[in-house]
Amino acid sequence: MPISILSGLLAGFVGKKLFDGIWGAFDEEEPPESKHLEISWLKLLLAGAVQGAIFRAVREVADHGSRRAFMRVTGTWPGEERPERE
Repeated sequence: MPISILSGLLAGFVGKKLFDGIWGAFDEEEPPESKHLEISWLKLLLAGAVQGAIFRAVREVADHGSRRAFMRVTGTWPGEERPERE
């Protein structure tokens, strides 16, 4: 549990930095948020989609990495070995 919390915090930090860097390549202004009055809907939706994709990818990498580290230490995998068939 502590490893999961720590990896989640680290993933959030890395995801924010990565998003800021990628957004800076597209636009000189800060990313729009729903709290801003004068924003383009297109920019708002684009920023949300890019940010969501980055955070999800970074979170998955961090979670899988922490599970692999747990397995190296304990010898057991903390979760299912493969996805269930539908």
